[in-house]
Parts: sequence; structure tokens; C-alpha cells
Amino acid sequence: MERFDVVILGAGLVGLTLGIALSRHGVRTAVIDPAQPLAQTAPGFDGRVSAISSTSYAMLSAIGVAEHLDGKGCPIDRIWVSDGLEPGALDFAPDADDGIMGTMFPNRDLRLALAETAKGAENLQIFQPDRATHVDRGVDGVTLTLETGATLHGALLIAAEGRNSPTREAAGIRTTRWQYRHTAMVTAIDHDIPHANTAYEIFYVGGPFALLPMQPGTRSAVVWTVPTDQAPAMLKLSERAWLAEAQKRIGSFLGDIRLAGPRSSYPLGFHHAARITDTRLALVGDSAHAIHPIAGQGLNLGFRDVAALVEVLVEGMRLGLDPGDAQLLARYQRWRGLDALTTSVAMDGLVRLFDVPGRIPSLVRRAGLAAVQRTAPLKNRFMAAARGQSGKLPKLLVGEMV
Repeated sequence: MERFDVVILGAGLVGLTLGIALSRHGVRTAVIDPAQPLAQTAPGFDGRVSAISSTSYAMLSAIGVAEHLDGKGCPIDRIWVSDGLEPGALDFAPDADDGIMGTMFPNRDLRLALAETAKGAENLQIFQPDRATHVDRGVDGVTLTLETGATLHGALLIAAEGRNSPTREAAGIRTTRWQYRHTAMVTAIDHDIPHANTAYEIFYVGGPFALLPMQPGTRSAVVWTVPTDQAPAMLKLSERAWLAEAQKRIGSFLGDIRLAGPRSSYPLGFHHAARITDTRLALVGDSAHAIHPIAGQGLNLGFRDVAALVEVLVEGMRLGLDPGDAQLLARYQRWRGLDALTTSVAMDGLVRLFDVPGRIPSLVRRAGLAAVQRTAPLKNRFMAAARGQSGKLPKLLVGEMV
């Protein structure tokens, strides 16, 4: 039997980040994932991009991941929100001394950077591809039997398995969930006019059309939200027809456009766990909460889980507590429960304000955008959220570096 302090189920972006962060603080950590490692970093595995807030990037820097991301990202210097291509847009441009609002990275580059960092993590052991066939959680610890026959024992089990976490379900943790009846079509385009490090969110009756800056300066990622019943037909369009429809929604401000990557699609939904802890169990990332990508906060919410849980566990272990101690889990629940719920509700409200056909007249939406544009506290709050600077910040991985 192999013994660890913490065992993590899931080696995705959040799970592997957590494993690396814990290992950097001397916490003996095992990560288990059934996927083939090379498949997770293959070019076609995940065509999405993620907006990494400045505080999330500070955490990645602190644990050695950022050094493998040099030259891979594009800073977000400005966010432009509009109702269609009508005037009255909301323009978020920080002051020069405020710094960037975040950085766009392809998910594949994030996975490669995490995999490279994990290779040098002394207290981290990755079991992949492998899966737990039996898990026994008790008051004295957690014992797992793996498909390959190995037996692991740990003080704490962490579920980082994604939206449909079987560990969360087995623990009887209820979730509030619904589907948005929308699908996100994802790809990348090249355009004649540089994006100037600007992220565009253009709202239409059928759903928002987002353009996210990538490097070089004339390439942007596209996240085009369409009603789910229309998605199959849209995905079947020829490249020429798809580009023509996309050009209508972009207009001429980026010039002519061309496809720069494969097209894929993802269903959009919401869920929030009633609690994020159980006996010797903690949930992180999408296992705990999943939100609409409308403001690019989903992965950052998971990274805030990582930073908070690492601080709670490391400080507790310094006091002589084991990582699965009930009082440490209670502290994690109190810390992350409120922030995750507040962010989830806020993002859902934004979706319902802008993304429900016929709910809000276009004129009202434009008036609302103009009101926020003129109200400094509202704009400042939005930009602080984009940087990940809302709520209590962890000291170990984030707070010291912002």
C-alpha cells in the first residue's frame, strides 16, 4: 500500500494545478486520471481558450507553471461589450497603473505547461491512465483500489473530476443544475485588422458572440453561442457559409476573416453543489460548480478553489492536523462556499439579462450598458472581478503576489 497525504481524482486543469501546488509545499500528493496523457495534450483534444485572471496567473507563477507559458498568451488590455453592432457599447479599459485584466491562453498550452511542471514536482505521483475501482472513506482516512491493482491510502480525497463527478454523486451531495438550451461553437479566426488585445462580447437575440484575442495580433478565438436546436445545422455549414454568418455578426471592424482552426461545440449548463465537503472529501473546480462562460470566470473560480484549499491544508498541517481534519474542511467550506455561490449567481443573472430571446428589449439592454459605462463603481467592480481580485485572497499562492 502506498501512502499519501492527499489523493486527487482528476488530472485536468484544476486537478493537476492543485497537485502541483500541494507538492510545492511538501504535501505528498497522488493524482489519478483515466485519460491517456498524450491524448489530453493532442492538438485536437480541446480547442478552447481560457481567460486567466491576473491573480490566477500569480498563482501559476508561484508554483512554477508560468515559466512554461512564456510567449504563449495574449494580454487582455480591454473588454468591449455591445448589444449587436449598435452604438452605446460598454468599454472596460483599465488605467495604465492597474495592469492587464487577464491573459488568454489556449487550453492545450495550459495542459502542456502543467504536464511539464508536474515532471519536476518531487512530492507528486501521477497514476495515469488509471482509475479508482473502489473507494473507502472513513473517519481514519481514505483507501483506494486502482484498476491496475495498486492500493493507495490518504488522509483526504479531492474530487476534481468535472461536471459529472461520480465521487460527488456517491457522497450524496445534491446539486442545483439546469441547461441553458444553448450550445457554444468554438474555433479560431484570422482577421485583417489587429485585435489590439481587446476581448469583444457582442450580444444578439440568439446568444452572445465572443471574440477573444490570441497571438499573433490578427488571430482571435471565437465562442459563438447559439440555441441548441440550431447548433447541428450551424455546425454542418460549409466553411464559406459559416464564415459569411460570422462576418455578419462581427461587421467590418476586424476586416475580412478566415478560419484558423477546427470547429467544435460544447453544451452550456449551470450547476452548484449544496456543499463542497464531506467526510475526508473536498470538491474543487467543476465538480463543485460550473457556470456559463459568458465572462470567462469558470476556470478562475476553480483556481480560487485551489489557492484556498492549499492555504487551508498547509496551514493546518503546520499546526499538526492531518489534511482530512473536519475543522480544516469546515474552513474550506466557509471560505469557498460564499464566493463560489456569489460568482455563480452573478454569472447566471448576466446570462438571463442578455442571453434569453425576447426577455429584455434591445433598447433596454443598450440603456443598461450606457448606465454602467457612466458609473465608475460598477465598472471598477467588473474589472476587479475580471482580475480575480474580488473576495478574500489566499496568502500562500496569490495574496503575496498581487
